[in-house]
Amino acid sequence: MSGTGASRGLVLGAVAYDPKVVTIWDGFRAWLRGPGGLEFDYVLYSNYERQVEDLVAGRVDVAWNSPLAWVRARRLAAARGVILTPVTMRDSDRDLRSLVVTRADSPVRSLGDLNGRVVAVGAVDSPQATLLPLSLLRAAGLRVDGPRVDNRGDRGDVVVRRFDIGVGLHGDHVGGEREAARAMFAADPADRADAAFMIDSNLLLFAREGVLPPGSARVLAQTPPYDHCTMTAGPSADQAQTASLRELLLDMDYGDPDLRPLLDLEGLKQWLPPRLSGYDQLERAVDEAGFYDAEGGIRASDYRP
Repeated sequence: MSGTGASRGLVLGAVAYDPKVVTIWDGFRAWLRGPGGLEFDYVLYSNYERQVEDLVAGRVDVAWNSPLAWVRARRLAAARGVILTPVTMRDSDRDLRSLVVTRADSPVRSLGDLNGRVVAVGAVDSPQATLLPLSLLRAAGLRVDGPRVDNRGDRGDVVVRRFDIGVGLHGDHVGGEREAARAMFAADPADRADAAFMIDSNLLLFAREGVLPPGSARVLAQTPPYDHCTMTAGPSADQAQTASLRELLLDMDYGDPDLRPLLDLEGLKQWLPPRLSGYDQLERAVDEAGFYDAEGGIRASDYRP
């Protein structure tokens, strides 16, 4: 299928993590095909794993990838001798952090204090609410991959309570993080978590929603900054059309009254050139967890997208 993109137009794959995805890409398609003059269409997927496989196989030309999807796409492509080309990313995709949050009245004052305690995480495939913050705990000397064993000295075990909501969506569904936050305030002490993981923007969202009452939570630790989604062109993408897509996206004006509602739905004010330096941290977390192998194979035994 390689090289067919020019004849049929550019086809983008996106994951339907929310009904608004249809509104977003219907609007972008109309703008790209109308004022932009680009022959463009899109298809929706129920999960990122199938989307990544189709991108590398040339069944779609471009994919709107989560950070975890980029990691797998890069590994699959390298193993198969396929070239991928990053196209663009949002201004909101750069320099994000995941937080380890605890109750304001908690005796936990450091990551080491989580030894023998319960941490609430998002879905198994969430970079921001599971993979990255668990890597942060490992770096602090805490074991997060085995059963709970108390009194292990300074290399303690952490009990991980996972909320597998929206599995296959790579954390784009906020439900797992929200339930993790709620677990810190569970009425039954047996169900209560000592800490929860979430991306920095969701700490503010959960405060506005009342999930985290005012003054009830504090940040215990945070990951180094990392990058989030990246748009990626695959082997079937026509180079000229890909360049046109890139330029059109970079030229989108937040002041345009037709585009602004779509950009707000997609969570950005400006498209930016891509960068790849912001994924090293996630690559390490994936290897530590044994989530994908070096060739992009799925190795997480309890992951079924």
